[in-house]
Amino acid sequence: MSSTLPPPASNQPFWNVSAVEAGELSLPVGMFIPSPAAAAKLTAPSLSFLLRHSASSAAMVFDLGMRKDYEHYPPAVVNRIKTLFQPVAVGQDVRESLEKGGLPADAVTHVCLSHVHWDHIGDATPFRRARFLVGAAARPVLAQGFPHDPHSLFASGFLPEERTTYLDPHNTDTSDAHADAKWAPVGPFPRALDFFGDGSLYVVDAPGHMPGHLNVLARTSADGGWVYLAGDSAHDWRLVTGEAGIPQVKDAATGRVMAAHADIPAAEAHIARIRALYQGNPRVRVLLAHNAEWYKENKGGAVYWPGGFQSL
Repeated sequence: MSSTLPPPASNQPFWNVSAVEAGELSLPVGMFIPSPAAAAKLTAPSLSFLLRHSASSAAMVFDLGMRKDYEHYPPAVVNRIKTLFQPVAVGQDVRESLEKGGLPADAVTHVCLSHVHWDHIGDATPFRRARFLVGAAARPVLAQGFPHDPHSLFASGFLPEERTTYLDPHNTDTSDAHADAKWAPVGPFPRALDFFGDGSLYVVDAPGHMPGHLNVLARTSADGGWVYLAGDSAHDWRLVTGEAGIPQVKDAATGRVMAAHADIPAAEAHIARIRALYQGNPRVRVLLAHNAEWYKENKGGAVYWPGGFQSL
């Protein structure tokens, strides 16, 4: 597969990218990385990112992390948090983190959700002027969620429907204004959307983790720097490098085999594409939502808003 990325145009716009504090949770090691210490837990972030366009007032937030009041999630989610992911700590949510750094929530023009799991949807209500971007395959999942299904792990109704665009990499959802959007290959990825039309940011189809999972590939300089926001494509850096694979764990109580990804072959294929991107482009920074080792090194550091990443 080709890892070659589009060359910059003359006066190429790009994005200034910052990590945003959005809470931390405890990940059961064995669910996310093959390990003899499967029962151990790692403290990991639920990262959000702020992207600011170099040539306009556009400001995008990628993922909203976790709510401070997590008891407002659906009951099945609250139970899962208490049984699998404690301790959970949200010292400040995305809105508070942005405003602490000097950016009001009303200045955010777009919110792109990598997917609709509880630790990525946060609290959408402060972003009153933002257009929300969500993978179209998540739409039926949300339509059938809580409270329609009292046992669902997904919440219906948390998105502002009048300001939500459902992006469909396969163009099967004709009910949305972006149904005719032109998805095309970029680098190793077969389906990507030049969302702003200036070559500065591509929304990437990222299958495997759950229906509607999206990633973002954005330029970080006018001369060839990039960042790849991988969401939950992988939960540990060793999956990206190929040092480890996706574990499958048998639930001792039910006998059911569990994994962090709904479609393991699709997830493995997508991780391989991320690996090709990373190995073939020394100026691409790949960032995972829950990288515990990265968090140890960078928590509260210069890459967090109002600071930001230096372009490679």
